Amino acid sequence: MATLIPPVPEPEPAGARPRVSARGRLRTYFLTGIIVSGPLAITIYITWWFISLIDGWVKPLVPASYLPDHYLPFSIPGLGLVIAFLAVTLLGFLTANLVGRSVVEFGEVLLARTPVISGLYKGLRQIFETLFSANGTSFRTVGLVEFPVKGTWSVVFLSAPAAPDVQTALAPGGDHVGVFLPCAPNPTTGFFFYLPRADIVEIAMSVDDAAKLVMSAGVIQPDDPHARIQAMAATLRAARGAEAAPLAPSPVPQGTEA
Repeated sequence: MATLIPPVPEPEPAGARPRVSARGRLRTYFLTGIIVSGPLAITIYITWWFISLIDGWVKPLVPASYLPDHYLPFSIPGLGLVIAFLAVTLLGFLTANLVGRSVVEFGEVLLARTPVISGLYKGLRQIFETLFSANGTSFRTVGLVEFPVKGTWSVVFLSAPAAPDVQTALAPGGDHVGVFLPCAPNPTTGFFFYLPRADIVEIAMSVDDAAKLVMSAGVIQPDDPHARIQAMAATLRAARGAEAAPLAPSPVPQGTEA
């Protein structure tokens, strides 16, 4: 009785893509959909929440007769945000003038004489002036410090230099800087401490890239445009070199007559 020999499978050609099962393709499509829709949905949700929050604060302060919602059968989202933006801009314009500056100074004198509110107002004003000042440098420089132990480095944001009293208490004649060490994945929480400037390694990284690095726990690395451009140039040179290279002549089989 003849023995059946199973057929030998033909080898797949070089460069052929490996076969993917239907389950693998479905998983790939699902993950791709998550990557595309996830950030978009979260961005829309946060934006809508912020607009609704500002509308809820501003619209009750405006008389209903001045709101388009009073005459339309539907509500216009974002109207309170626009009104708040115009009001803050107008307040800044008036404060920059002499009359507005006098009114603000008069209001500050009244607040300074109030026992409890004076301390709260002064502290908040210093924070806002430090963060939103056009020529301020606090929290705009990124550095590295050895924390929590030697040999391990953490990302920090440099704050203002230490006050003279603090500087004298730490080391007379020294140069100490306040640093804020954010916690991952929530950079709004962390540790604040003073360090000698010599113990801080300043790096050429933007605050946005450093925040992304902390929030993603190191998954999202900052882009290096120079490295990307160099890689693109190397690829282009390699492609041009391959096009310019002459084709090698095919070898003549031996044993053939001319």
